[in-house]
This record gives sequence, structure tokens and C-alpha cells, in this order.
Amino acid sequence: MTERVKMVPAAQMPPLIEAAGLPPAAATRTVYRVLANNPTVLNVVTAQIQTLIRNNSLPHRLRELIIMRIGWVTGSVYEWTSHWRICTELGIPPEDVLAVRDWRASNRLSPADRAVLQAADETLAGKTISDQTWTEITRHVTVPGQQVELVVDIANWVCASILLRSLKIPLEDGVMPWPPDGVRPANAED
Repeated sequence: MTERVKMVPAAQMPPLIEAAGLPPAAATRTVYRVLANNPTVLNVVTAQIQTLIRNNSLPHRLRELIIMRIGWVTGSVYEWTSHWRICTELGIPPEDVLAVRDWRASNRLSPADRAVLQAADETLAGKTISDQTWTEITRHVTVPGQQVELVVDIANWVCASILLRSLKIPLEDGVMPWPPDGVRPANAED
């Protein structure tokens, strides 16, 4: 895939990454190199993502299963591939992550997992989270701040998928798409 907007040269990235509050290694990530064309937008986008990743209260597993489901349903190779790495680092079993592809048919997922995946699917279908799904979510996610975060997580990663796909942000060189098995949804953009 060829990006629609050229990446900022790597040599120009360190001060932009530092200003955005990202670790130095982020200077090599293609998503940041594209967003760095507009440093203000880079700062806003990364501040929200970093808040949701690093300062979150929702269990990591639920957040990552939501993200993986969104990446799968929308066909976002960058989202799926990047968060596969995060799921691995968090120790989420690969079989559980792969179960989001067809979560309704899986017996690997907990009732909490299923509730948040249903919420993600309803949102992706262009709807709001139904009262029935919300009731199920509140059985598992009981803290109001976590409930708010869950909705913001879904909205953020739907937005991220749109951004990644619309700008056609490529994977970093040498990164295998659609880990671990290369299976991709029918609507995958690559």
C-alpha cells in the first residue's frame, strides 16, 4: 500500500515526536510520520491515544479486544497488526484475540468480552449501543468512569481505523500484515 500523504523524513521526526510526548522509537512508526505533516494534529491524536492506552482504567483485555474487532470488521491492516503486538505484550492469548473474527461462534470469550464486542459491532453498524447491550456491559463494567472510557475507546478506534484506511498508512518495512496467520477480512485494504 502506498500512503496518500508522504511521510515526514525520519531525520525531521525526533523533535516532533518529543513535542508530542511520545517515546523516541515512535519516530520510526509510519502513522506518526504521516501525521507529523500537521504537528498540531499529531499532538492531539497522540494525546488521546496515549491517554487511552497508558492512563486507562478499563481492563486492557477489553480495550484490546474492542480494537481488534474494529480492525477486523473495518479491514484495517495497520490497526490489526499494531494491536496484535500490544495484545501479545499484554499476554492476551492469541486464540482469544483471533476469536474476535467470529466472536459469536467462539467459546473462548467471557461474558464481559462478548458484551463489549457486541457494543463495538452495534457502533460499527452505524448505531448507538442498545439498551440491552448496555445493561449487559454494566454487569461487567460497573465503574461509571470505565463505562465512559469504553464508549470513548470504541469511538476512538473507529476514528483511528478511518484515519489509517483513508490516509492509506502503510505498515513499517518488514512487518508481516495480518498476524499471526495472514488471514484477512474480505474488505481488507491491502
